[in-house]
Amino acid sequence: MLLTRPTDDTYYDALIQRDAAYDGFAYVCVSSTGIFCRFTCPARKPKRENCIFEETVGVCLEKGFRPCKRCTPMLRLKGHDPIVSRLLSALDAEPQRRWCEADIEAMGLDRTTVRRAFKRQFGMSFLEIARLRRVGKAAESLTIGADVIDAQLDAGYDSGSGFRSAITQLFGDAPARMKGKPLLKADWIETPIGPLMAIVCDHALHLLEFIDRPALPTEIRRLQKNSSCGIVMGCTGITEQIRRELNRYFDGHDDGFETRIGGHGTPFERQVWEELRRIPPGTQRSYSDQAKAIGRDSAVRAVARANGANQIAIVIPCHRVLGADGSLTGYGGGLWRKRWLLEHEKRMIARTHRSI
Repeated sequence: MLLTRPTDDTYYDALIQRDAAYDGFAYVCVSSTGIFCRFTCPARKPKRENCIFEETVGVCLEKGFRPCKRCTPMLRLKGHDPIVSRLLSALDAEPQRRWCEADIEAMGLDRTTVRRAFKRQFGMSFLEIARLRRVGKAAESLTIGADVIDAQLDAGYDSGSGFRSAITQLFGDAPARMKGKPLLKADWIETPIGPLMAIVCDHALHLLEFIDRPALPTEIRRLQKNSSCGIVMGCTGITEQIRRELNRYFDGHDDGFETRIGGHGTPFERQVWEELRRIPPGTQRSYSDQAKAIGRDSAVRAVARANGANQIAIVIPCHRVLGADGSLTGYGGGLWRKRWLLEHEKRMIARTHRSI
C-alpha cells in the first residue's frame, strides 16, 4: 500500500493519465453518475469537481456508488475467480434484491466456497456486499438529514420494519437515530493467531481486538455509546496503515507502530497504556513494575484493571505484563496467544541482533 495518502489533485492527475500504478490502491467515485471506477477505466474522464477518491471498494459501496460495468473495479485484473465474477454480475442485474444463502445455492454454488472466495478478495462476504449496496446509500442520506421514509424507499425496502432491521444490524442503531451521526468503519485483519477486528475513523484507530474475544460485543457497544458514532463495515486509510504495520510485526520486523490511536479511557488508563507502549518487544514487566514506572507504586490493582480495559491489542502491548512470579496472567485474547506473542517477540529480537 501507499505509505501516505496522495492528495486528490495527485489522484486526479493519475486518473487523467490512466496510471495503472494506482489500480487496486484507489478508486474514483463519480458523484454525477453514482459510479466508481478504476483509474484505468476507458470511459470519458469526469470533471474534477465530480470526483471523490477512496482507497477501498468497501468505502465506495458504503457511500452508495455502483461499480462501473466497463472497468469492473470489483474484479481482479488477472485471474479473477469465476464464482466472484458470476455473483457480482448477478448483483449488478438485481442490486435491490434481498440476497440470501438460498439464492446462492439456487445458482448451484456452495455457500462455504462463495464465502471464502469473497472474504479472500474483499474481506467481506457476498451477502455483506449485497447488503452494503442496498443500505449504504440510505445510511449516507440519513447522516445528512434525509427523511427515514425517503432513505427506506431509496434502499428498495417496501417494509419500514425491514429497513429498520437492516440499518440496526449493520450500524447498531435505528434509522431515526442515524441522522447527523458520524460513522466508524470496521474491518477484520487476518493474522497467524486469528483475525482481529479493527474499528477506525478517518484519523485514528479506536478498537483492535481478536474476533473471538468474549468481551468484544460489549466493547463495541461501549465504543458506540462513548463516541456517539454508528459503525459500518468498511476501511479507511487508517485500516490499511494498521494492517500493513501488523503484517510487518507478524513477519518478524521490529518497526513499531505509528498508527494514531483514538483518545479513549480515563486519564489514569491512558497513562497506563502510554507506559505499556514504552515496554520494548522481547521485554516483560510485572504489574508492580508498571505501577512504579508511572509513579504509582501502590496502585498495582488499578494498573491491572487498566491493562484489562485496553481495547487495542498488540499495539498497546498489555501481553508484555506478567504476574509477580513471572507467570502468565489473564489476557483477553487467550493465554495461548499471550504465550505466542511473547515467544514471537523473543525470536524477532534475536533475529534483529543477528543481523546487526
